[in-house]
Formats: sequence, structure tokens, C-alpha cells
Amino acid sequence: MDSPSSILILVGSPRRDGNSALLARAVEDGAREAGAETRVRFLDDYLGGFLGDRTHYSDPATDRYAELFLEEFLPAAGVVFCTPIYWYGMSAQTKAFFDRSFTYYSNSYPGHADVLTRMQGKRLALTLASEETYPGAGLGIVQQMQEFARYTHSAFVGYVHGAGNRRGEVAHDPRDPLTAARRLGARLLQWPYSDYRIDTPRSHEVWAPAA
Repeated sequence: MDSPSSILILVGSPRRDGNSALLARAVEDGAREAGAETRVRFLDDYLGGFLGDRTHYSDPATDRYAELFLEEFLPAAGVVFCTPIYWYGMSAQTKAFFDRSFTYYSNSYPGHADVLTRMQGKRLALTLASEETYPGAGLGIVQQMQEFARYTHSAFVGYVHGAGNRRGEVAHDPRDPLTAARRLGARLLQWPYSDYRIDTPRSHEVWAPAA
């Protein structure tokens, strides 16, 4: 059963003590402090390969991806993807997570209609770790996440970018991305979100007046 207070944090780095993992733990801390049901999963533990030439569901992969996608991703109200930046894109593990989902929303999967319904309406966020402090280093990933969110009628709430090369060095980033990641986790399910179209009914004010 889907949980309205469940947050799944997916780490796309193979390092358990790397900068992406550190950002993920900060998100987890914030989410738990806010009372959310929270769990961190490393994609390496579930993915054994990339999306193959599987036009039909009769030949699904034999790794643990189905467990992660069907039993953890679909029930989650919020999902945070934590990836290092490799060549100005997300890690292969993170990208494979999205690619492999095709197996379960394609028409050949018996439960595809239910999967498509449950992929929608999530609160999504992103943490990025890179050696470069260059603000544009992760914008391609941000755009990809934004498009995934809009495609699935979900809300891309925000992202945090921390810089570090050595394991754990992101903690020394003077922009304090760990505090930002903790705040992101705490507010993921409640943060106000707006994505207007030209015909969207809306107030003239962004925030309600203070009491």
C-alpha cells in the first residue's frame, strides 16, 4: 500500500562513504526529524545491468530491480535521487534506474496500468556531488529530473549541489550543502510547489501574509 509519509532515498554512487552517500544521510536525517518514514537504498545493491532488448515482459531481468521499483519506489510519496556528476550527467546507476522502469510500464507487463498510475504524483528532489563548484555542472541532470517530474505529473521540489573530491569532502563545502540537504529532507513532503501555465488560476501573492 502506498504511504503518504514515505520517503525513498536512492544513492547512485557505489561508494558507501562518498559524498553522495553523505548528502543522502543528511536528507535522511532531516526527513526522520520531520516524522517521515524514510529509507536509503544504494542502487548498486539492486541493479545487475542495463535495460536489455526486452520487448516483452516474459524475459525480465533476474536482479533485484523489480523489488526496488515495485516494492519501494512505487509506494513512496517522495523520492530523492542522490548522484555524483559524471561527465556532466548522472551516474550510470541512476540513469539505469529510470531506463529499467520501462519493463514495468510497458504494455507487455500485466500490471502496467497500475504502475503508470502509481508513478504519478510524487514529490521528487535531487542531490548532486561534483568536484567542480561551477553552477552549471549539474544543470543537465536538473533538467532531466524536471522533465521526468512533468512527464509523470510529479513535483520536482528542489535540489542541492555540493562540491568535494575526496570521500566526505562535501562536508567542507562553505555553501553548507549538508544543512541544505537536511532541510530538503525535512520539507520534501510539505514544501509549497508551483509550476504555472498561462491559464493556471492563481493568487497575486506567492506567500500568504504573515499573521
